[in-house]
Amino acid sequence: MGSWFSSNKFCKEEQNQSLNEAKNIISSNPVVVFSKTYCGYCSRVKELLTQLGASHKVIELDQKSDGDAIQSALAEWTGQTSVPNVFIGGKHIGGCDAVTNKHSSGQLVPLLADAGAIANNSAQL
Repeated sequence: MGSWFSSNKFCKEEQNQSLNEAKNIISSNPVVVFSKTYCGYCSRVKELLTQLGASHKVIELDQKSDGDAIQSALAEWTGQTSVPNVFIGGKHIGGCDAVTNKHSSGQLVPLLADAGAIANNSAQL
């Protein structure tokens, strides 16, 4: 899992601004993956979504100047401190284990379809 840090290093205003940015991204895309380029768990989720043909927005937090602040804001909001941090249809799904478990149980493709990320019955994996 991606590393995390103390959320105390960001002032409340920066935290709110970062959370608003994250919420805007989440509400504008059917699937959002907050990720880090070096994270193997993130790669696994991104590869699965690509294999399923799901349109998804990836935010590489380690490549954004405010990435630490966004991750901290997401942690305050969702309780999840690690990446990947995945949202489908505006709802927090969780990390790699949550996404792969949903896929294994047959719940991921319907979630993606309901969110408009894939056409119904287009993903057969």
